Amino acid sequence: MRALSALSIVLFVFCIPILLITTNLRLAANETRLYEYGFNKYDVSAATGLDAAELRDFANQMITYFNSDDELFETELFNEREIAHLKDVKGLIRLAYYLQLASAIYIALYIAGSFAVRRRALWPDFAKRLVWGGGTTVAFLAIFGFWAATDFDSLFLLFHLVGFRNDLWQLYPGDTMILMFPQGFFNEAALFVAGATIVEAIMIAGAAWGLPKLIRRLKTGKAVVIPDEETGASSAA
Repeated sequence: MRALSALSIVLFVFCIPILLITTNLRLAANETRLYEYGFNKYDVSAATGLDAAELRDFANQMITYFNSDDELFETELFNEREIAHLKDVKGLIRLAYYLQLASAIYIALYIAGSFAVRRRALWPDFAKRLVWGGGTTVAFLAIFGFWAATDFDSLFLLFHLVGFRNDLWQLYPGDTMILMFPQGFFNEAALFVAGATIVEAIMIAGAAWGLPKLIRRLKTGKAVVIPDEETGASSAA
């Protein structure tokens, strides 16, 4: 039972970074403004001949595709290899969706189960585990953030080697997908996801660390006796 309890705690702690990261990945993949930011920064209009409205419409089409049951993305802008690779990208995005759902369900079940067994006695330990989860998230992203800052190319390569089972991601420099989404675009997107996740993790850990102390202080606080200088009587404040 102790081993099972320890395992459940470890899973809870690791589900926190999984939930935060996959949630922000989902937001990034479905945020048209992020695509537009990349298109503007890397002057994709000049590279592709598409104006801002056409690029925005194309981004929305891709977002719709990522959330649909369609196997392939229908477009004349991409060649067959690019379309096949986009199918693999969609697979990774949908995997992030499943991990987000699974981690959220586990966290909810863990909290419900723990509260049913321990009730109020749960909160001190629960707060510690939230701090651990937030700290684990920050530490994990700090490691990869340092790696990305010092050698993003090797991290980008490793991601593709691990994430894809084929070489369809090895596109040619003149391919439209490369022109639309240069490596710098993914660097910016990764910074967005990592930054948002770190802020959220710090907020969770800070709240979990601070709230129990605040509640304890409020419960144990004593009234301050202030003497009335004129009458000599005392009043509580």
